[in-house]
Amino acid sequence: MAEVTNVTEYQAIAKEKLPKMVYDYYASGAEDQWTLAENTNAFSRILFRPRILIDVSKIDMTTTVLGFKISMPIMIAPTAMQKMAHPEGEYATARAASAAGTIMTLSSWATSSVEEVASTGPGIRFFQLYVYKNRNVVAQLVRRAERAGFKAIALTVDTPRLGRRESDIKNRFTLPPNLTLKNFEGLDLGKMDKADDSGLASYVAGQIDRTLSWKDVKWLQSITSMPILVKGVLTAEDTRIAIQNGAAGIIVSNHGARQLDYVPATIMALEEVVKAAQGRVPVFLDGGVRRGTDVFKALALGASGIFIGRPVVFSLAADGEAGVRKVLQMLRDEFELTMALSGCRSLNEITRNHIVTEWDAPKALPSPRL
Repeated sequence: MAEVTNVTEYQAIAKEKLPKMVYDYYASGAEDQWTLAENTNAFSRILFRPRILIDVSKIDMTTTVLGFKISMPIMIAPTAMQKMAHPEGEYATARAASAAGTIMTLSSWATSSVEEVASTGPGIRFFQLYVYKNRNVVAQLVRRAERAGFKAIALTVDTPRLGRRESDIKNRFTLPPNLTLKNFEGLDLGKMDKADDSGLASYVAGQIDRTLSWKDVKWLQSITSMPILVKGVLTAEDTRIAIQNGAAGIIVSNHGARQLDYVPATIMALEEVVKAAQGRVPVFLDGGVRRGTDVFKALALGASGIFIGRPVVFSLAADGEAGVRKVLQMLRDEFELTMALSGCRSLNEITRNHIVTEWDAPKALPSPRL
């Protein structure tokens, strides 16, 4: 394998290695995939205003998330069914996150259970939750995650129904026969039936609760002491309601552009959410981050940290645990370099003045002398 020098290069390697159905599942977005392209492209319209002649010989990237100290503001987003990418799946991802000193979020639809991931050793882990129609299933799963030492719930709120992912329909996507949704195996919900369209879409239609509403966020708080992050917020209105309902934090996410197409890129929605949160809870960004420069831009717009999804599954497919470690290391190194070249020695030195966006008011120029 030729030397990989940036995160994006893993996608082409994954495409070569993976069966078409699996690659398409990971890579695709909803419908026209406009938001999919926009999630990464939008970063390119934000430019830097670097400050110079600052002693940047020491750079501190550490931060705390919900009181947990991590090595950098770069964390792992929940992505489903990682054993489709590599036999070690979520085990490899968990070990890579732990080695990097950062947080892994385990998907509800993982091909390894909360207990199996916990068995890989120490590490700070969050659990992403889909709310099933059967609330006993949900309560049981939340209790298991808590017992396994998971520290927070990332409640996905943008998926009352699955978005229309046309490649999954064409490929009749289903979970490969040797794998199960491990967290649901004992509940007879671990298998996905073949369907006339996407097997996952049919599974969601059958199992996931479309009635999910703010009262359920309150219900979740009544059954667990874990803090709840609301994942899938894109507006100021929902930010305010989430905080009123006791959310411990907000993840600005459009589900990797896999749900409603033509929502804005998450980096474009971020500032609206940050302003509405008014510092009452941390706001995180999920979606489109492929460079250390992207991480810096998100923090300059007020994010407390970012989550990466596809870079994890693509690097996992390409090179297993070593691939995921390398992705985390490359993003870390690029982010550190961006901080140094912008004149920032710690995360709290990254400000809104370090970037310029297309929606900023033009800086008033002195009027020319006549």
